[in-house]
Amino acid sequence: MPAAGEKNPELEPIPSKRYFTIGEAAKLCDLKPHVLRYWEQEFKQIQPVKRNNRRYYQRQDLLLIRQIRSLLYEQGFTITGARQWLSGDEANDDSARYQQLIRQTINELDGILKLLKSVK
Repeated sequence: MPAAGEKNPELEPIPSKRYFTIGEAAKLCDLKPHVLRYWEQEFKQIQPVKRNNRRYYQRQDLLLIRQIRSLLYEQGFTITGARQWLSGDEANDDSARYQQLIRQTINELDGILKLLKSVK
């Protein structure tokens, strides 16, 4: 994890699993678990599945969390501003979501390419 104030533009690709624990989600989004729990209270869109008093995040939850992280840490939004952005017309603009999905796909394909090159 980068030091405080340091930006980490390249996040680890999201593995193809159905559910992720809070620890896995925190690592994949480069956040601390307590930040995820706090964001659940602040952003109604984050709704992990809760079973046996444990949280399980799905892929779309992680993409949303990464988008919120980008709004807050990279674009300088406040929590209130990010909440408004997500609930406003900008949220209906799928381009931001598609960009995140495209970045994720490119990262996954790069990983596959590196694996294939290492097999030679």
